[in-house]
Amino acid sequence: MSTYLDFEEPIKELEEQIENTKEIGASTEIDMSDKINELQDVLSKKTKEIFSNLTPWQRVQLSRHPDRPYTLAYIDAITEGTFQELHGDRSVKDDKAMVGGFGLLDGQTVMFIGQQKGINTKMRQYRNFGMPNPEGYRKALRLMKLAEKFNKPIVTFIDTPGAFPGLEAEERGQGEAIARNIYEMMRLKVPVICIIIGEGASGGALGIGVGDKVVMLENTWYSVISPESCSSILWRSWEHKEKAAAALKLTSEDMYKNKLVDDVIKEPVNGAHRDHELIFSTVKKHIKKYIKELEKEDPNKRIDQRIEKFNKMGVWK
Repeated sequence: MSTYLDFEEPIKELEEQIENTKEIGASTEIDMSDKINELQDVLSKKTKEIFSNLTPWQRVQLSRHPDRPYTLAYIDAITEGTFQELHGDRSVKDDKAMVGGFGLLDGQTVMFIGQQKGINTKMRQYRNFGMPNPEGYRKALRLMKLAEKFNKPIVTFIDTPGAFPGLEAEERGQGEAIARNIYEMMRLKVPVICIIIGEGASGGALGIGVGDKVVMLENTWYSVISPESCSSILWRSWEHKEKAAAALKLTSEDMYKNKLVDDVIKEPVNGAHRDHELIFSTVKKHIKKYIKELEKEDPNKRIDQRIEKFNKMGVWK
């Protein structure tokens, strides 16, 4: 059963009307095709109207939509079942919030890494709600170094509310693990593509977010802090989260305009959560294009361009 956000209610009502009309036609054997077509036209127009006028806060809500596909769904679809997950950081344990391994992208071996949130309450607890501990980032780095060793491109999927902020994570060096990843990712000799598929929050996102191509899906966000946390700091309340979302300039459109990401991948008209197959094929097509572009360049030139790109951020005259 689909979940609808508050601003999607008009869409829900129209879809229910269409289903009811179909049932009436089936039970009474009356031809309702004209009425159904009319309602579907209205639905199409209403969907375009709603999704072409989204506020920053509504995009944040969409990025967290429970029906939105998560990292493993993208990997399984893109690799067509060839994904081989690898485990452990070779030091502490295997962090279930961070997944990674090799998979075939139309015959080419690629290292896929990303945060996994979990598709239900039990799985979300198992995956720590997509918030990695230091060993998650160390596992990610181990896999990146493995990909570099065998000269395989790296694709990371970013979808996290942030790195895990617990005491035990700090004790095991959360800040150092993220900083080490940023440092090492700058110098990787293989193509690195980072795709924000949901939430891109703070250092939790940056820990696997340094690449030659950093791109966002249309209805995602990328920021140093979530709107709720920003609101609680500035106004001592979560009530101003919509105002904070607008002020943070965290949407894909704002991030691209400010040259903080390299590209924006368009989602289906009614969002990635309503058409998984279409968003999977779109993302796959973009990944193949990026890899083809990047593999033409000399590795040392790629590293220099990567460093220069990130050095430019936040600098103005």
